[in-house]
Amino acid sequence: MRIIRLTKESRNNLLGDLLQRSPNYYGQYEKTVADIVGQVRSKGDEALFSYTEQFDGCRLTPETVRVTQEEIEEACAQADPEFLKVMEESAKNIRRFHEKQLRNSWFDARPDGTILGMRILPLAVAGVYVPGGKAAYPSSVLMNVIPAKVAGVPKIIMTTPPGRDGRVNPGTLAAAKVAGVDEIYRVGGAQAVAAMAFGTESIPRVDKITGPGNIFVALAKRACFGYVSIDSIAGPSEILVIADETANPRYVAADLLSQAEHDELASAILITTSEQLANEVSKQVDGFLETLSRREIIQKSLDRYGYILLADSLEEAAEAANEIASEHLEILTQNPFELMTKIRNAGAIFLGEHSSEPLGDYFAGPNHVLPTNGTARFFSPLNVDDFIKKTSIISYSRDALKAAHEKIERFARQEGLTAHENSIRVRFEEEGRNG
Repeated sequence: MRIIRLTKESRNNLLGDLLQRSPNYYGQYEKTVADIVGQVRSKGDEALFSYTEQFDGCRLTPETVRVTQEEIEEACAQADPEFLKVMEESAKNIRRFHEKQLRNSWFDARPDGTILGMRILPLAVAGVYVPGGKAAYPSSVLMNVIPAKVAGVPKIIMTTPPGRDGRVNPGTLAAAKVAGVDEIYRVGGAQAVAAMAFGTESIPRVDKITGPGNIFVALAKRACFGYVSIDSIAGPSEILVIADETANPRYVAADLLSQAEHDELASAILITTSEQLANEVSKQVDGFLETLSRREIIQKSLDRYGYILLADSLEEAAEAANEIASEHLEILTQNPFELMTKIRNAGAIFLGEHSSEPLGDYFAGPNHVLPTNGTARFFSPLNVDDFIKKTSIISYSRDALKAAHEKIERFARQEGLTAHENSIRVRFEEEGRNG
């Protein structure tokens, strides 16, 4: 891996480099996606089935688009029993973590007759998109579905692309059973996103769409945003490791590669105060590359977006980390909890040498759907709040309104909204005449 000194110039160049990976730079595909979304919106199943045949080589009908209960049970029966146990334990950890995020409706009643509050309800229908084929990740099924279940969403549907034979990845189906998906449809791509956003004859309209996907899926989610809520426009995966001279270079190298293997656009960055560690990590990376199965993808990722940055201090490293705002941030230093207090922007923070990033991907419980491309500056991990909606409650007695009505009328007059003013004033016009 390339080793460079962390300076203001190198930091700015790095940030510019990383931004090129954003879905905001996928403009050449926007028209294609807009056409697909428009066709599915206007023609429903007809367009959905046509695109499925065109892109996936699978011919569907209203009778075959939904995955049957028998198919789901067959997939579970074929699954490795030990892996099913691991998934169930992982699901338990994810559920336990997200249950801590639950909140209740509240009301504040005052002596003057004012009642204010917030009513909190789950969304009615949630939609989860799951990639198919080689990019099938059961862990993503658990991470997207379980927070919605914890939030109390009564109906969760899932779409995932079929193979040419019409079958759906069995690992995806087994994970869906463990997570508690209600309905599964064998459609994928931008057309599946559009189907969930607008509804078709076969697929119900949802309130929110979550889940990873390729460029076309990401752009379809962006095109449908506003008609439906979405989790985010996710970019390629990324990891940033801050390490000092106490870190194990073999661990650091392994953790960097754990993200580089995702995608040729994935980013893996080490910021360290130790030149000796930097050189050792680079050697360890070369050694691992000789044995890892996805070494071609990893090598392209590292060549384009892999960096080892030498910092003068951990404070400088933390400052750079806050600017990069990485999806995953590992802190492998002598006092990781102390350095964590200086970190403001990160999707998830992993502390200490035994808290490697895959722990968060699969098992610990916190959600692995995280903000990418610097959006950790203002976005959060997927959580229970993503599957609820809040409604304000306002109730004033006559006495409470009487005490405030002149102030409200003055506010309305200031904005030139005389009908607003009148709406309050008419409630006291009798008193005005009597007075």
